[in-house]
Amino acid sequence: MKKVAQIFTLVLATILIATSISSAQSRNKVRKLEYNSSYNYEVATVAVGVDGTKLVKVWGYGKKPEDAIRNAKELAVACAIFRGFPAASNGKAAKTPAITSDSNAADKNAEFFENFFAPGGKYLQYVNLSTDAPPSGSDRVKVNKKTYKVGIVVSIAFDELRKDLEKEGIARSLDSGF
Repeated sequence: MKKVAQIFTLVLATILIATSISSAQSRNKVRKLEYNSSYNYEVATVAVGVDGTKLVKVWGYGKKPEDAIRNAKELAVACAIFRGFPAASNGKAAKTPAITSDSNAADKNAEFFENFFAPGGKYLQYVNLSTDAPPSGSDRVKVNKKTYKVGIVVSIAFDELRKDLEKEGIARSLDSGF
């Protein structure tokens, strides 16, 4: 009986370890697809800020409003890098092209972007100002029982982000020609 209990414990431990490893791998895969997708950004340009900043309204998703706010900040920076910002509807800002012109930049630099967009990662240094207080009203929507959709206004240090990605060799310099 003691031997059966030991075997049962060993099998149970193996199953738990395998489940946690596959779960972590699938989370990493989803995370990469999240910032690299050209379809999941909900961004509206509010205005051009001072000294090379862009002021945008971004929608993020999460289990709690705080998670959605973190997601929105990440998506704002990712949008600046991979897709660019649309023109402002009020005419105060023109369309801003993406920092990277290479559509495969995320795949070619996967390790860099995994670290860059990690929780608490370097991407946060380019978020100068945001409305961190959990929004209310139309800027905070409960999509279903488990998900919130939250809209925040974020100031992105666009020129500084471009300059740092040029140093890393991910983005081409604006003066490098065609």
